[in-house]
Amino acid sequence: MSHAVVTDKRPSTLRGASLPKWFAWATAAGSLALAVGIGLAAGLHSKVQWGLIASILFVLGTYVVSTKVEGKRQAKDRVATSLVWVAFLLAVIPLVSLVWTTISRGVKVLDVYFLTHSMGVVTDTEVGGGINHAIIGTAQQVGLATLIGAPIGVLTAIYLVEYGRGKLAKSVTFFVDVMTGIPSIVAGLFILSIMLMFEMQPFGFAGSLALAILMMPVVVRSTEEMLKLVPNELREASLALGVPKWRTIIKVVVPTSIGGITTGIMLAVARIAGETAPILLLVFGAKFINTNPFEGAQQALPLYIYQQYGAGEAAAYDRAWAASLVLIAIVMILNLAARGIARWKAPKAGR
Repeated sequence: MSHAVVTDKRPSTLRGASLPKWFAWATAAGSLALAVGIGLAAGLHSKVQWGLIASILFVLGTYVVSTKVEGKRQAKDRVATSLVWVAFLLAVIPLVSLVWTTISRGVKVLDVYFLTHSMGVVTDTEVGGGINHAIIGTAQQVGLATLIGAPIGVLTAIYLVEYGRGKLAKSVTFFVDVMTGIPSIVAGLFILSIMLMFEMQPFGFAGSLALAILMMPVVVRSTEEMLKLVPNELREASLALGVPKWRTIIKVVVPTSIGGITTGIMLAVARIAGETAPILLLVFGAKFINTNPFEGAQQALPLYIYQQYGAGEAAAYDRAWAASLVLIAIVMILNLAARGIARWKAPKAGR
C-alpha cells in the first residue's frame, strides 16, 4: 500500500515584503527631478545646490517608502546604504569635474613644442612659450627632496616601531605629529631665514630642503603604519633562528611591508610636487632653463601655474591649464610606477 507524499509549495509567509531592485534607481531619478523643480522654483541655479537637495530627498524618500513596505529595521539598513552612496558621489563628482575641466582646457596649447621649450623671451601676454624649464626644475627639486626626506622618514619609522621606547620615542612621535600639520609657508620661511643668515640667493636646492621637511612626517606616519602590520610571528621566527635584529628588519620586516612603504613615499611625493609657497620664497622662478639646482633661480610647475594664472591674460590662462594637466599626469605616472614597484617587490608565496 503506497502513501502519497503531499508537498506544500506555497511561499513562506515568514518573509516580509521587499522592494524591487530598481527601487533605488527610481528613487534617485525622482529625487533628482524633484530637486531640479524645487531649485528652479526657489531661484537656485547652481547644480551643486540641486545635487544637495536631491541627496536629501533621496535619503528621506528611501526611508519613508522602505518603512511603509519593509519595516523600520530594513529601512534603517537602506538609509545607511544610501548615505554611503551619497558620500561616494559627493567625493567622486568634484574629482571627475576637476579632471574633465583640466583636460578640456589644458589640451588647447599642450603639444610637443609646449613641452620642449621654455618661456624664454616670450612675455605672459604673448602666445607661445612652454614649460620645459618648469618640468626640469620640478623634477630636480622633488627628486632631491625625495632623496633627503624618504630615507630619513623610513629610518625614523623603523626606529619608532622596532626600537623606540621611553621619552625619546614619545618626543619624536609628538614632533612628527606637529610637523604633519605644519603649513608649507612655515617650512619655506625656515629655510629662507637660514639663507638670509648666510646672504644666499634663491636656488633650487633651497626649495628641495623645504619640500623634504614637508615630506618627512608623511613618510614617517605611512611607513610606521605599514611596519606595524607585519606579524610579530615573522620577527620571532627570524630571531629564533639566531638572526640579529638589524638583519631581521632588513631581510624580513622591510621586504614584507615594502609595498605600503613605497605607496606612502609616492603619496608624499605627490603632496610636495604641488607645493607653491616654499618654491615662491626660495626658488623665485625663472623664464629660462636652469639645470643646476645649486645655483641661480629655477622654475617649477606649481609656481609656473601660479604666475601664469596671475598674469590675467588669455594666453597665460591656457598655459596655466596645460601646465596643470602635465602636473596631474606626472603625479598619476608616479603613482602607477609606485604600484608596479610595490607589486614587483612584494613577497611571493613559496619564496
